[in-house]
Amino acid sequence: MQVTLRNPRRTLDVPGPVRVSVLLDRLDINRESVLVIRNDTLVPGDTVLDDGDAVEIRPVISGGAS
Repeated sequence: MQVTLRNPRRTLDVPGPVRVSVLLDRLDINRESVLVIRNDTLVPGDTVLDDGDAVEIRPVISGGAS
């Protein structure tokens, strides 16, 4: 599968199938700090990703007026 990460933007080829939580562990990414999107759909940590999936990992952004 093709995994696109942001900050910095880069693309990795990762063999599947693999569960989202395992993928993030392998990439040393905290699950609570990112959103995982498969084929334009937000997916939870127990989702199994396959070889043909396009996956994007985006950082969670928070903030607002004080």
